Amino acid sequence: MLLEDKQELTIEQDLEGWVIDKCTSWRDHFESNYSEKFDEYYRLWRGQWAVQDKTRQTERSKIISPALQQAVESSVAELEEATFGRGKWFDIEDDVADQEKRDIAMLREVLYKDFKKNKIRKSVAECLINAAVFGTGIAEVVLEEEKEFQPATQPVMGGDLQAVGVNIVDKTCVKLRPVMPQNFLIDPLATSIEEALGCAVDEFVPTHLVDQLQEQGVYRNVYVGSAAPDFDIEPDKDLSVFEDDKVRLTKYYGLVPRHLLKAAQEEEEAEEVEELVAPDEDEDTYYVEAIVVIANDGTLLKAEANPYMMGDRPIVAFPWDVVPSRFWGRGVCEKGYNSQKALDAEIRARIDALALTIHPMMAIDATRMPRGSRAEVRAGKTILTNGNPAEVLQPLNFGNVSQVTFAQAAELQKMVQTATGAIDSAGISGSINGESTAAGISMSLGAIIKRHKRTLINFQESFLIPFITKAAHRYMQFNPERYPVADYKFHTSSSLGIIAREYEVTQLVQLLQTMQQDNPMYSQLIMSIVDNMNLSNREELIMSLQQANQPNPQAQQAQQAMQQAQMAFQQSQTAALQGQATESQARAKKLAAEAQAVPQELEIDRIKAITTNIKEGDADDKEFQKRLKISEQLLKEREVAVKEQGKPNADTAQVQRSNRASQPSLQPNIQETSGIGSRGPRPQGIPQGEA
Repeated sequence: MLLEDKQELTIEQDLEGWVIDKCTSWRDHFESNYSEKFDEYYRLWRGQWAVQDKTRQTERSKIISPALQQAVESSVAELEEATFGRGKWFDIEDDVADQEKRDIAMLREVLYKDFKKNKIRKSVAECLINAAVFGTGIAEVVLEEEKEFQPATQPVMGGDLQAVGVNIVDKTCVKLRPVMPQNFLIDPLATSIEEALGCAVDEFVPTHLVDQLQEQGVYRNVYVGSAAPDFDIEPDKDLSVFEDDKVRLTKYYGLVPRHLLKAAQEEEEAEEVEELVAPDEDEDTYYVEAIVVIANDGTLLKAEANPYMMGDRPIVAFPWDVVPSRFWGRGVCEKGYNSQKALDAEIRARIDALALTIHPMMAIDATRMPRGSRAEVRAGKTILTNGNPAEVLQPLNFGNVSQVTFAQAAELQKMVQTATGAIDSAGISGSINGESTAAGISMSLGAIIKRHKRTLINFQESFLIPFITKAAHRYMQFNPERYPVADYKFHTSSSLGIIAREYEVTQLVQLLQTMQQDNPMYSQLIMSIVDNMNLSNREELIMSLQQANQPNPQAQQAQQAMQQAQMAFQQSQTAALQGQATESQARAKKLAAEAQAVPQELEIDRIKAITTNIKEGDADDKEFQKRLKISEQLLKEREVAVKEQGKPNADTAQVQRSNRASQPSLQPNIQETSGIGSRGPRPQGIPQGEA
């Protein structure tokens, strides 16, 4: 029911009328909100003066400071160098499961070759300038059929002669056309190309281009006529308008009502209708993605459903700096606008003041001047007066211009560079050009690089990668023999810009000074420094450094032999030390065993001394007790001697305790040995007794 109500509301309107109504409302919104500011940004960047740029009514000077121009060019050059400075500015990722990598290399090289031939880098640089000036860079991805001429030879006359000629090959080309903001229309509620109802490129084109496309069958063969002048969509509004041989072409990319598209296609032949409308389209949807081309705000040249296999719109855009919930971004000119206006006012006021202080002026008594004379001051002029000239003429000036304006102009220029972030080595005095410390320079460059890196990432993700993806898909669809169809993932190979490279090289050089040349990291740092330099033979230098770092096989073998000999020598020394340690441990164990055996020998000698030559009877018992006391006294003296020597023997006390514990058992031993007939030698220190 909803679809029927919408169709009834638009049943009396044709497709071109619906598109033109949308574009007209979008243009009114653009002109009321952005057109005037964008024109002023353009004049400030070009250095063009206009009456509306006056800061005061009495201003006579028309000079415009180049501070904002320098900021725009420096910022654009930094991003362009970061993107294209290394030569390879994008790469391709394949599926992880795909082990064949040759197709990736082939596709990358073919894309590089075609992009170079179609001058994609030049178009991207123009989009960067538009983004820096107006805040948003916009481009149209154009698909064209070109004839490629290739010199060739062909044998004739049975191969006896060679004919020189040209081979003509039809080739599909994908180009990038930058679009000025006044030539681009978009849904005011959208923040990106994809979420908008639609977008349109509205511009003047030469008449012969439309005629050629009509001959090729791309556009309908209808009468177009000439376009009415419109100053608002001219690329340069300071030039006089050229009104001959041009057509206003409005190319709309977006959603349109399905029934209006079908009604427009019914005018074509039946076979063309079948090509334009796919039979499996969902008839329940009200809108359909389409491409509509209208000439001079009323002549329909083309109307078809989106023919691209991915269903994407052939427009890419990115904001220099994102403004939340808005499609149009914030560029370098908008950032430095207020500082630039203040700087221009300061310089113009100084120039106007110089006109009053430098140029000579005269105060004249008009009643004493001859009638008809011209009061001019110039070299060699004779001035006639009625009376004394000293009383009639008097030089006049308004003082001198204050020198403070120089310092004020320098500070205002610093404000422009601070606002835009476009500071180079000649920018802020005392912070970048060598008058500051190394830490201050690092902090300043770090802030600059950080702002450029932010814009670079935004440019890559919103503009560069989508364009490469769209171009690759166009080639896969319309030239599958040259470009294999597969799901590839593209990513950029952009690196640091000029300022960031200089900063990184400085840091690497400082780190290099802290290392010796024999350090393994020394050569790696040198290769990093060479890699960051913009040298013509950078790749050759890197290859030479890599070859120099590779070891010599003979030297490597000699070094390995020396290492093996050194390891063998160290092993022999270790074995010798281990043998000495084992011998020392064995000697220590032997000494410990001997030390433990000494008390036992003493005890045995004591027992022998006590029990030798003792007979049965009371006299022998008394003799035994006497010898026992003497032996105990000698043992105590020996213990004291051992303690005095600092070698306490814990076994001695243990022997004494064991002797006391074994004394009751000595009597049976005495009785058993009393029957021995021969006497042993008497121990030393025991006196001779009677037998």
